[in-house]
Formats: sequence, C-alpha cells, structure tokens
Amino acid sequence: MPVSGSTAGWIENRPRSGLLRLDVRELWAYRELAGFMALRDIKVRYKQAVLGIGWAVFQPLAGVLVFTIVFRRLAAIESDGLPYPVFVFVGLVVWNYTSGAVTKATQSLVSNASLVTKVYFPRLLIPLAGVLPGLLDLAVSLPVLVVLCALYDVRPGLAVLTLPLWIAAAILVAFAAGLLLSALNVRYRDVNQAITLLLQLWLFLSPVAYPTSAVPAAWQPLYAVNPMSAVIEGFRWCLLGGPAPGPWSLVSATVTLVLLGTALTYFQRTERRFADVI
Repeated sequence: MPVSGSTAGWIENRPRSGLLRLDVRELWAYRELAGFMALRDIKVRYKQAVLGIGWAVFQPLAGVLVFTIVFRRLAAIESDGLPYPVFVFVGLVVWNYTSGAVTKATQSLVSNASLVTKVYFPRLLIPLAGVLPGLLDLAVSLPVLVVLCALYDVRPGLAVLTLPLWIAAAILVAFAAGLLLSALNVRYRDVNQAITLLLQLWLFLSPVAYPTSAVPAAWQPLYAVNPMSAVIEGFRWCLLGGPAPGPWSLVSATVTLVLLGTALTYFQRTERRFADVI
C-alpha cells in the first residue's frame, strides 16, 4: 500500500535553538500527563500506610515538640513575639514541602527512566510533577494551623490574602532547585547521594527554628541569598501576622529567578542526552 505524502518520511523532535527554548503551548498540551504522574506518586506514598495522610500532620507536630525543647527551652531562641509552637509549625510545614519536593524532583528523571527512553513528551514535565504531590500535605496542615492559632490566640490580618502568592513562591523555589538537580542527577549519580546532606544544611541555614531578625544586620544581605528566608518569613507574615518581609526579600526573589533561569538553560541543553546516559 503506498504511503501518502503527509505520512511519509521521518519526524524529528529536535531541541529548539537559542536561549528561550521553553514551549509553553507544548507543556500545556501534555498537562494531563503531569497530573497523572503527580497522582500516581500520591497513591504510592500513602498506599498501605497506617497513618495515611496523617503523616502530613504528625511530622511537623513532632518537629514542633523537638524544636520547642531544644531551641526554645534550652537555647532560648526568640520568635518575633509569636508563640513559639505556632511559629515553628509554620516554618516546618513550609520546609517539609520544599525539601520533599526538591528530593522528589531530583530523583524524578532517574525513577522514570523507562518513560524517558521510550516515549516522547516534554521532559520538563517530570520534575514539574515531582513538586506537586507535596501540596496535598501542605493543604492538610493548614486546618491544624487554624487550631493552633485558636489555642494560642493568634489572629492573622488581611495579609492572609497573599497566601497563594507565597505558596507559588515555595513551588517556584522547589521547582528551580529540583529541576537543576534532576538534570545533574542523570549524569552524576552522586547528586542523589548528596541530596540528604544538602537539605540538612539548607534546613539550618533557613529561618525554620529561628526568625530572620536573629541574624546579625551585617549578615542579612548574605543570608537573603537563601530563597527560603523570604518564603518562610512571608508565610509567617500572612498566616500569623508576624513581621513583614523586608527589602532583603528582593535579593531572595532575584536569586530564585536566576536559579530558575540557570536550571531551565542547563536542563534544555542536556535533555537531548538523557536517554543515552540514564
């Protein structure tokens, strides 16, 4: 049977040239695949788990107990005038989402090697899907925060309306870091071994157990290089009525955008070789 001219020949999926190679329309066309992968990860995480989604509440509450004893009782860490358990609960909830999303995104390409080597779709969707499941844990933690705020008589102001913006900021930070690390992990498997150590260091360099105001003024510009400093303080401002993020938060925002641009550039330049080395 003769082959028609419209179906004859090869179709090559060639990477775009230039610095701006992000095809948003193609990503949107494959959006259901990202949702499917995220839903699959949620089901796998809580399958046969006794506490199920309760782990999203148990982990930060256990962290609150430990941090309150160590940092509040023993080290006498201040909390910007807020009740320390509520203060640290918000920090832990935001940090648990970010660290979990970065870890999942970092491992996403390697754990989906069969898809990467056999099926065509925008590879960017894989680390993007890795940062989505943690949003369920974040949502489950918010009602617990409401209860804690009622117990400690903490009342947020109108700043609570900015919560979607800070959630978006947390997603952006996690995606930028996870995207870069996922591409590096394909070529250098040491990244997967080092991610736990990197996240532990990042935890203590972020204002989870202490406020940004505890950092000496001379170190504030350098401390703002950590994007999580502005994100966590922003969550506390909108949810607890804590101090508003200062001008140094612009440094954190700039670093996040630079990290995202670097991650996108490196990812798109190396994705053509993923199937060969994964």
